[in-house]
Amino acid sequence: MAKNYESEITQFLKEYKREHPDTEQRQREGRARLWERQLDSELLENYRAAKVPQAPYVYQTK
Repeated sequence: MAKNYESEITQFLKEYKREHPDTEQRQREGRARLWERQLDSELLENYRAAKVPQAPYVYQTK
């Protein structure tokens, strides 16, 4: 493979980013909205306390 070879996908991504310079900023904002949130520790404790243990075989009736 030649050292200066670029796949079609790489070419597409470079062209897309050149045409849409705000792409990376929008990606960061999306990540922050979905993944980088502060968790409410009290709410998390309540979820853990309310968890019901699962039966070993879930389809078996009592």
